[in-house]
Amino acid sequence: MLQFVTAMVAVIVLLCVVTGILARRAALREAVRDARTSTQQLARAVVQPNLPRGLTDGSPAAISATDQLVRARVLGGWLVRVKIWDGSGRILYSDEPRLIGDRFRLEPTEVGILQHGGDAAELSNLKAPENRFEKASNKLYETYAQVHSPEGTPLLFEAYYSYSDLTKRSNEILSSFEPLGIGGPLLLGLITVPLVWRLARRLRRARADHERLLLRALDASDLERRRIARDLHDGPVQELAGASFALSAAADAVRAEPGSSPSTSASLDRVAAGVRHSMRSLRSLLVDIYPPSLHDEGLAAALTDLLAPLPGGGTQTSLTIPADLDLEPETSALVYRVAQEAVRNAQRHADAAHLDVEVSRRVDRVVLLVQDDGHGFDPAISEKAAADGHVGLRLLADLVAEAGGELSVSSGSGGTTVRLEVAAP
Repeated sequence: MLQFVTAMVAVIVLLCVVTGILARRAALREAVRDARTSTQQLARAVVQPNLPRGLTDGSPAAISATDQLVRARVLGGWLVRVKIWDGSGRILYSDEPRLIGDRFRLEPTEVGILQHGGDAAELSNLKAPENRFEKASNKLYETYAQVHSPEGTPLLFEAYYSYSDLTKRSNEILSSFEPLGIGGPLLLGLITVPLVWRLARRLRRARADHERLLLRALDASDLERRRIARDLHDGPVQELAGASFALSAAADAVRAEPGSSPSTSASLDRVAAGVRHSMRSLRSLLVDIYPPSLHDEGLAAALTDLLAPLPGGGTQTSLTIPADLDLEPETSALVYRVAQEAVRNAQRHADAAHLDVEVSRRVDRVVLLVQDDGHGFDPAISEKAAADGHVGLRLLADLVAEAGGELSVSSGSGGTTVRLEVAAP
């Protein structure tokens, strides 16, 4: 929950910063659009209808009348400079009289507006010759619009706006959106936190339910193993033992009879030996299903019984375990189950010459290592086997995770290592 809140705060801060930058740019564009609109309205509604005749010819009276018009009805507020150009680049009027009559080269955009109408806006280049008297200003923004003289000549109306006032206008626009831009993410965060808190609580409950069901399933499996082991021991194993004794007695009786066939007694001996072999296999299976030594004699005895059949198949084994190791029953069962699965896999698939099992205690944790020198396995094939249902250690991994432990399997051409580490209070 703390990680989520921290991440959410970081995202909200980042979102507010990015939103603020984008909103500031949008507000500046909106302020520039306002300046362009204001220029168009002044050009059409104020300047063009009131331009005097003779301005295009440089009449002093026309210039004076235009100056009165501009100073009375145009200049003021954020608009600080006005120029009127003709098509040759000559300034017909400016509220800076020293510019009147000067000629400068018009930019293609300015020529296009003068000839075809429209509007444009840009940051003023105060180093340009026509702006030499504006150098005292910090920044200016200039806009253009088309007007016509009373004689019908198209002229270029140019208005200069204070950039600081433009920025102020931008901030006014921005202030109207800031509550939404900042309040929106904050409100989303305030709404999300309770929802995530509820979700976290539900996940905790679901995890607890899953752990409870898993433990219940393991208990049920353990009980079923005990029942099967008890039924096999009390039923088929005893019956096979009785059959073995009976067959041995029958073979001895046949041999004791005068004139009996040696082949008959030999057949009975072979059948008795087969029954005894089946009985030993069944008893080994009983140990695999439910090792009584784990609860009665401890983990060391159970692991010893687990490794006992391997030398008969050509795999030399070693077991290292502290003599004074004392673990909780649940921890012992978990260590044994992991070791059992690892040993079975090595016995069936590794074709190993040596297999080593080591159990060690490290402060409040117990570590199990099962290592063999077999040919290992391909992880890709292992993934496919797990997908087909041969899960083995995959099921135990869930159990280990529920117990707060770690289970890892590494395999290569030099063999396979299974490592379990789990808390041992």
